[in-house]
Amino acid sequence: MSGQDFKPGSEEHLAEVVAHAVAAEQPLELVGRGSKRGFGRTMQTAGQLDLSGFSGIRMYEPDELVMSAGPATPLAEIEAALAAENQELAFEPPHMGHLQANAVTDGSIGGIFACNLAGPRRFRAGSARDHLLGFRGVSGRGEIFKSGGRVVKNVTGYDLCKLMCGSFGTLAALTEVTFKVLPRAEKIRTMLAFGLSAEQAVQAMADAAGSPHDVTGLCYLPTGVAARSSVGFVTGAGASVTAIRLEGPAPSVTHRAAALKTMLGTAQGVEELHTHRSITFWREVRDITPLLDGATVTGDPLWRLSVPPMDGARTMTGVLDQVPGRGLMDWAGGQLWLALEPGAEDGGVGSIRGTMDGGHATLIRGAADLRARIPVFQPQPAPLAALTKRIKDGFDPRGVLNPGRMVEGV
Repeated sequence: MSGQDFKPGSEEHLAEVVAHAVAAEQPLELVGRGSKRGFGRTMQTAGQLDLSGFSGIRMYEPDELVMSAGPATPLAEIEAALAAENQELAFEPPHMGHLQANAVTDGSIGGIFACNLAGPRRFRAGSARDHLLGFRGVSGRGEIFKSGGRVVKNVTGYDLCKLMCGSFGTLAALTEVTFKVLPRAEKIRTMLAFGLSAEQAVQAMADAAGSPHDVTGLCYLPTGVAARSSVGFVTGAGASVTAIRLEGPAPSVTHRAAALKTMLGTAQGVEELHTHRSITFWREVRDITPLLDGATVTGDPLWRLSVPPMDGARTMTGVLDQVPGRGLMDWAGGQLWLALEPGAEDGGVGSIRGTMDGGHATLIRGAADLRARIPVFQPQPAPLAALTKRIKDGFDPRGVLNPGRMVEGV
């Protein structure tokens, strides 16, 4: 590696590297596996801090529902170990490597927590930060520190786990993460309602979410997006698809599915996906593959919007009436994914943030010049921006860890 790039193999070495960067006032880009390097603002850094040496599962106790791993451990490796014990990460973290034009197809468990990512079960199971029990890392001061433990009751004092999740490597370089896992459901069934408009779908999903049927997935795919699915019942629908997932013991799922089928009856009928096809379908929704049409074009803007669920349809249709593209709704309408066509002025940021009434919009993918030109993350009100700056100064006063990745100058 060049003199400006570092690949530490221990916490002590990592602390020395960061301390050297502080003394030399040379900011560093933190990289685990590199699957999310295009996520966030472009940065001007003196070198790269390669954290791939902090990899591997270090502790897994299935009976205690807890696992510890190096942050650079591939997400696929974590999921394979859990599947062998019929367990899973309940927050369903998305695989985002395919969104960027690089050779890395699978991200790391540390990247999932650093970016606080979660999939379709988010509205029920919580986000990544709700499952992180503890961590070890090195601050921007070059100091080794830890927070939390193996169980929630061990968390005393400040809950730094919540702070690290969503910090995008701007506060510390993680060296170990400890998180809770849960058993996989015995049976999965997905109810598909065809032909609903976006507004009708939002109401149907709200009704299902408010019902006693304990749903764990609620999404809406417009006709053109549904046609790109690999699941036959979805691809061949020839109409929009509103999907509602049920999980749990087989008798319970069967009973709840029958009740939901009656509740969701539409002119075009309701179809059911059983466990195998349900897993495939929700994996597609998790990774938004139908929206992308199998293509990876880094210049095409890809946005993720978090809005009040009942505003989902209005927001999605309002934006797409102004800017050509495709969209889908997840989390009962609370999360929108918008893949816009090239040529939109400033990546469609004006249309998106001008249409939204509350919530926030994040540019997940875009050309480097676009990410340097517009606020990638939702601009913060002045008091919150000042608090963000104080937190950054507390952990990384010299700004050597991923400076400017989230907010210019921070």
